Amino acid sequence: MLATFDLIALAASVGKIVFLTFLVILPLVSIAVYFERRISAVIQDRVGPNRVGVPLTLFGFKKDWQPFGIGGLAQAAADGLKFILKEDFVPKNVRTFYYWLAPCLTVVPALLTCVVLPFGSELNLSFLGLAEPIKLVIADLSVGPLFTFAIASIGVYGIVLAGWSSNSKYPFLGGVRASAQMISYEMSLGLSIIPVLMIFGELNLTKMSAFQDANGWLLLPFWGEGLTLSRWVLLIPIVISFVIFTVSMFAETNRLPFDLAECETELVAGYHTEYSSMKFALFFMGEYAAMIIGSGMAVTLFLGGWSIPFWPYLEKVIPLQLHYTPGTTPFYTGLLHMGTFFAKVFLFIVFFIVIRWTLPRFRFDQLMALGWKVFFELALANVFLTAVLMWWFPLK
Repeated sequence: MLATFDLIALAASVGKIVFLTFLVILPLVSIAVYFERRISAVIQDRVGPNRVGVPLTLFGFKKDWQPFGIGGLAQAAADGLKFILKEDFVPKNVRTFYYWLAPCLTVVPALLTCVVLPFGSELNLSFLGLAEPIKLVIADLSVGPLFTFAIASIGVYGIVLAGWSSNSKYPFLGGVRASAQMISYEMSLGLSIIPVLMIFGELNLTKMSAFQDANGWLLLPFWGEGLTLSRWVLLIPIVISFVIFTVSMFAETNRLPFDLAECETELVAGYHTEYSSMKFALFFMGEYAAMIIGSGMAVTLFLGGWSIPFWPYLEKVIPLQLHYTPGTTPFYTGLLHMGTFFAKVFLFIVFFIVIRWTLPRFRFDQLMALGWKVFFELALANVFLTAVLMWWFPLK
């Protein structure tokens, strides 16, 4: 029989899974789609979605309700409903089992990688009678980045199976392109974080966030030990790592300017050409979920994770405890840390969207040359540069 503490830990884990997956990531996919349409409309000088609201006219009212007075805010929900209600058409010549399996292999790894992301410091619920605070991470593993890359790499199987099982030339070419692209950029993506791990000296994402809370972000070392000369010198390889990581993440998630696997001008829709209804929606969801997790990883490694920027200076004017103190962090601070993390992730997603609607698409040979002839060598050289700088300017 489970002890009381085990039941509390189990309930906390289930609650974090439900919260992060069903109340954050999946709604954030819809929000990201809406903002993508709005931002693209602004960039292209269009109106964008401005009609869909809550359909009160179906119940006899004279006018639909627009939430917050913003037209089109329910467009993403309408699109989701459309996917559910559309006919699930399956072509006769597909390899049925793998055709059905491919969307699952795409969306599940994208959602599974979120378990190691610390989306806050801790939640102190002592006012409810809980002695131990709840860590705001589902699985506090000591190999967080390795787990993320290992699980995320499984997503390529879903794309390859989608292209092959569709038994059509355009999906097949899209699947081949996607597999070559994702495997190529995984090399530079993995190598780009090695300088970060060398500086932190560990692989636990929660401890990385706590370190940056106390000593300044890697890209913003303005307090604590971040004010030392060695940290400022190490900004050179960190900036290089951040650029390589970000660009490689664009390629890994098949986002413009690296969406050669599904470019409509050449391959109709690439590997999901033959998909419709909810199976197509799963591919759609997997892409945006991977973008959200990639943004969360970038925020955790380079931008302080859940830590509030400039908290040592803010505490002098704001009478609140804004920093992380293990075991005694106030409840409101845990909520502020959680809100800070999701705000950073959302801003990074907006950056993804702006880049998509700003830059033209690469040619496939340019994409592969950038990955193998530029980023791979640059990431290796950056590891060597970091080692030299850490030897010359040792961290305390």
